[in-house]
Amino acid sequence: MLTLEWESEGLQTVGIVVIIFASLKLLHLLGLIDFSEDTVEDEMEMATVRHRPEALEQLEAQSKFTKKELQVLYRGFKNECPSGIVNEETFKEIYSQFFPQGDSTTYAHFLFNAFDTDHNGSVSFEDFIRGLSILLRGTVQEKLNWAFNLYDINKDGYITKEEMLDIMKAIYDMMGKCTYPVVKEDAPRQHVETFFQKMDKNKDGVVTIDEFIESCQKDENIMRSMQLFENVI
Repeated sequence: MLTLEWESEGLQTVGIVVIIFASLKLLHLLGLIDFSEDTVEDEMEMATVRHRPEALEQLEAQSKFTKKELQVLYRGFKNECPSGIVNEETFKEIYSQFFPQGDSTTYAHFLFNAFDTDHNGSVSFEDFIRGLSILLRGTVQEKLNWAFNLYDINKDGYITKEEMLDIMKAIYDMMGKCTYPVVKEDAPRQHVETFFQKMDKNKDGVVTIDEFIESCQKDENIMRSMQLFENVI
């Protein structure tokens, strides 16, 4: 059983850590954690999959991964996703394995939309690399921008209480019976209220990107969570 303190002060940390930790599970299930000496550069150049990835050099310039790391990432990605893209159902299957005692469907949906930056209903290798580069190697500002985009479900530049509540419910549903102590039914709403009391500086009922980043940067728990999974591959 996963032990997790569901204190109000740890609300934002929970969300951000789950984002990063769940992404690491994706790496694990795709077989991307271990390095090998084999090269896949030729595979990237000669791939006959439906979606042709960008050249290694271009992806290296656009991300914070080395050429060798990109080779390893691509090998696993191609093995598990021969078509060259990941759809939402794949995300749901992956997180259902990670959280078998909960329902990860809604959270996987939100996370998929965050990776699907061009909103075409699929996540390519390039989409995946750019998102993962931010989560694992990005600056604090980049990670917080990414997290804000996840919480801003309708992408209008603001986080509303309704959007935050949807995310919190999705996280609690995903964790299921793995939490200790067992959470109360109204816990997600209580945490949303705490979130807004802390971050909605001008009390207008929404949280802007500036309010979000300013509050997160002043929170020691969040700053620590930003560094938990750096340099894991």
